[in-house]
Parts: sequence; C-alpha cells; structure tokens
Amino acid sequence: MTASASSAYDAIVVGAGHNGLVCAAYLARAGRRVLVVERRHKVGGATTTEEIYPGFKYSCCSYVVSLLRPWIIRDLDLPRHGYEILPLEETFTPFPDGRYLLRDSDPERTKRAIAKFSKRDAEVYKQFGARMAELGRLVKPMIDGPAPDPTARSPRELLRLLKLARHVRGRGEEWLVGNLKMLTMSAVDFLAEWFESEQLIAPMSVSGIIGTFLGIRSPGTAYVLLHHYMGEIDGSYRAWGLPKGGTGAIADAIASAARALGVEIRTEAPVERVLVENGRAAGVVLAGGEELRAKAVVSGVDPHRTFLGLVGEEHLPPEFTAEIRRFKLRGSSGKVNLALDALPEFACLPGVGPHLRGDITIAPSIDYLERAYDEAKYGRFSRRPFMDIVIPSLTDPTVAPPGQHVMSIFVQYAPYKLAEGAADWPNQREAFGDAVVDTLAEYLPNLKERILHRQVLTPWDLEQVYGLTEGNIFHGELSLEQLAFLRPAAGWSRYRTPVERLWMCASGTHPGGGIMGAPGALCAQSMLSARAL
Repeated sequence: MTASASSAYDAIVVGAGHNGLVCAAYLARAGRRVLVVERRHKVGGATTTEEIYPGFKYSCCSYVVSLLRPWIIRDLDLPRHGYEILPLEETFTPFPDGRYLLRDSDPERTKRAIAKFSKRDAEVYKQFGARMAELGRLVKPMIDGPAPDPTARSPRELLRLLKLARHVRGRGEEWLVGNLKMLTMSAVDFLAEWFESEQLIAPMSVSGIIGTFLGIRSPGTAYVLLHHYMGEIDGSYRAWGLPKGGTGAIADAIASAARALGVEIRTEAPVERVLVENGRAAGVVLAGGEELRAKAVVSGVDPHRTFLGLVGEEHLPPEFTAEIRRFKLRGSSGKVNLALDALPEFACLPGVGPHLRGDITIAPSIDYLERAYDEAKYGRFSRRPFMDIVIPSLTDPTVAPPGQHVMSIFVQYAPYKLAEGAADWPNQREAFGDAVVDTLAEYLPNLKERILHRQVLTPWDLEQVYGLTEGNIFHGELSLEQLAFLRPAAGWSRYRTPVERLWMCASGTHPGGGIMGAPGALCAQSMLSARAL
C-alpha cells in the first residue's frame, strides 16, 4: 500500500525492528493511525529469519529470546499471531583437556556435574541462582517502567521515586552492599565471591560482556550479567528459549498483531531524513523525495543514526549533539551461521544428546577470554574467540531440511574499528569466519566436513545490512554511564527528544537491548500519557 504525500498519520515509526513494531501496535491499540516505514524488504531489523541458503533458515542476528516482557506478550496476544518459544534448558561447556560441564534444568544433575570441579561450588550454585532471580525481580519495576529521574522535582516523579524506595526498603545492609557490588564490579570478581572453580566462573562470566567492548575483568560487567539474568519465560526466571521458526517469527508475530490493530507497514521504504519544521517533527522524507506527514515521528533506530543522520545537527542543541557523539556504540561481536548436512560430534562427548540441544559455550578459561579481549583492544578480531552456539534445528525441525541442521554462532570479539579501519572488514570477513570455524573444530573434529554453507556477519555487515551503527547489537553499550536516566543522554531518557514531536523507541533508550520490547511499549505509553497525538 502506498501513502500519498498529503496523507496525515497520527504517528510514523521509522524502522520495523521489534521495538518499532511494538510501539506502533500500542499506539494503534489506543486508536491512533500509525504507519511503519522500513528500509529492508522485510520486518524485524536484527530480529530476523532468512533463507540465505536453500532450505535452511538462519536467525541471522539475534537467535535466542528471554527478555521479551510477559505483559507485552499478553497485551498484544502474540501467541494468537504465531509466537511460540521452545525452552533452551541446557548449557554445555567443553574443555580442551577432554572434560566438560553440562548444566540443565535438573538441580541434582547440575549439582553433580559442578561437583566434578568443586564440591563447594556445587553446594552454593542453587543459592546463587536464587539470589540472582531475587535481584531480577527487584529490578523488574525498573525495566517495566520509564527510567527514574533523580533530578526531577515534579510531584508525580517524586511519588514514583518514593514507591521505588519502598520496594527495596527493608532488604537490609547485605542486600544494599550486594547491589553496589553488582553495579561496580567485574563479572569475574563478582562471581569469584561465590565460586572457586574457573570451569564454572569462565562460562558464567561471559553474560557480562555480550554486546559490550569490555572484558570479563572490566568493572561494570557484573550488571550486564544481571541484565541477562532478568529474562523469564512463562514466569520462570533465568529462562531462555528458541523462537519456533527463528527469531524472525517474533517480529512476524508482532507485525501481525500490529496489522490486526490497524497499523500500516511499508517495507522497502528507506527514510532519508526526518522532516523538521519550526523545531517540530512533521513527518519523514523517503529516499526518492516522497514526503509522509504525521503529528509525531518515532525513531526505531539507534541514537547516532537518528540524530546525526536523519535529523541533522542544525536542528539540535549543541550540548545535546555533543552528548550523542559521546554515546558509545563500539560494536564488538559478529555472527557465523552454518548449514550442516549432519550433526557434528564433540570429542569430549560423542554422539547426539542433551548437550547439543541447549546453549554451547566456548569459554574454557578466564585467561582465554581475556586474551580474546586483548586482541580486540588493538583492532584485531579474536583468533580464538568466545563463542555462544545453538543448533536450533534439533528443537525446531522447521528451520532445516530433514536430517540436516542449522548452527548459530555468536562471536566475540570482533571490533568494528579494525586497526586497518572499519572499511577493511570485507577483506577480513572470511579470515574471521575461518578463525571461528577453526577454533570450534578443535572441539568438534568433524565439523568442517559437515558444512554445506556459511554466512559470516562482521560488525561492518551488521551496520550495512541491518542498520546497526558500528554493529552494536544493543544500539549502545550497556555500561553504567549509559543506563537508566542517562540513556541515551542525561535528561532525555523518557523517549522524548529536543525536537518537539520526535520520539525514540528502540534499544538505545531505557531499559536497553535484547529482544525485550519494553522501549517500544514504554515509548508508546509515554506518548499517550503526554497526549502527544
């Protein structure tokens, strides 16, 4: 469907990533006329499934889900639109010496597995999980509502801060100290206060570095670890799952719900700029010159692309522009997707079993992970990287032909800014892919002979293909100075921008990245509360 230049919408959402679609759906649910414009041929942004090789469906970028807020799933009735999550219950870590650690949903089995490395760790592991789940529940009001603003003086905001204070009151000094440590410590140091076995600490610590240009010993990474512990599926905390049909099925379900509510979605409609008139957003201009007008514009792309690209510095206060330029993206990860003619086998645990059905982590030691980070600091991709791997076709046979499989490999580190410059990534892409496969083949000796096709996505590719500036999967690092009321800039965490009637709804806003949906939903709620439409 094509809208004419004179068409007037209540809101135009730029970008059909999952947050943009969620925002559009909530606005339409409130009776507003909404248009979503997407530059690619399909919805989803980085939440996408694509058949790059015949018969094999890759979750090209994001590949697991946990953080999608339960209230959004309910509000939009996503299961009715095809949303289905298959549990991902095992975490398997192989070691070069032939040993391995397999943790799963059975507490006693996991306890015995950990006890092979440390009886003490086996005893406290369940207690640690309970503590992290408790922290997740206490933080839940923070991620399910707008960021608290400690500088605000309005009665409504002071009341909200008071409610948050009551929420944590009475938790005691131990709880307060634990939270301060979580905010300031490195993932390794935080975990070392609980555990002694490196074979447990190393694979657990990697949750603290995903999407950041930091090492597992870097201060602040303990919070990122908590961010990944806040997920829940069907009320179960620290639960992860594989979307049936790949992650693109999530975006498709949200898009279906949005269309059912009246949202119009145009693909292959790249936005050239936001139309700003008299300091107000009045619509967008598409590549080719078509103007689309609306009472409000909502950006579902990252802060750099929004303000420095689509809006332009001439429409922004200099101090705000300076803050946006300081907002760190620093993509640090890549992705390798493989089509396999059969399952590969681990040298340490041959055969097909539960260890292949869950999450496979290549993080054999703390030093291994730190060396991977050291290479990235100097503008080189890690020759022996940290990898997080799933084989979704074992759980969801719809993503590969019968008897064949898809392997999804998240890789860190792959710095956007190479020593030779980001533009050199096309020359280094295959070498990066080789490093990933070669390292993994040390654990899966028959992997290479199983590969039918591989897709290698570098940070440069993530930028060029999916619009992620510098390839940052979270639209900006989850570092302490870029969280809550500071995301994306101090004073601008409530989805508003210095341009009147221009709003932000993606992962570069509170509460951050992952397939969460909260930025989109909270943006829509803020717009409706402010009667901006």
